[in-house]
Amino acid sequence: MFSVQVVREERGVVLVLRGELDFESMVQLDESGQEALALGRGAGPVVADCAAMAFCDSSGIGALLRLMQPLAEQGRVLRLAGVPAAVARLFAITGLDRIFEVHPDREQAFAAGTDRRAIVAVGSDESAQLRERQNS
Repeated sequence: MFSVQVVREERGVVLVLRGELDFESMVQLDESGQEALALGRGAGPVVADCAAMAFCDSSGIGALLRLMQPLAEQGRVLRLAGVPAAVARLFAITGLDRIFEVHPDREQAFAAGTDRRAIVAVGSDESAQLRERQNS
């Protein structure tokens, strides 16, 4: 089972993702993304809090990617927080770690400036460890 909770904060919007994000559940993320987009320019970043996400397949990744472009057109950004190790591993293998802005938690995602990006590195303890680097 998958759910998305939309939390509006003064500094932006949080999409709290819980469960398995796949072909059958991606429509929920699409709909919640539309709610975040409806806030428009100046509404701050959208942070997808993935800490409670159990699984993400290519359909789920597609839903996240579909949200990035319209946010960029509004001058906003999508940041991922608390990405589980298995998903972080998938991002690293596919190169999506260079596309998604990934942070250890929602607080750090909101605190991130526009010139910083985190790279996903999977540790042997099965947790995603993040190293920040400057975008070039």
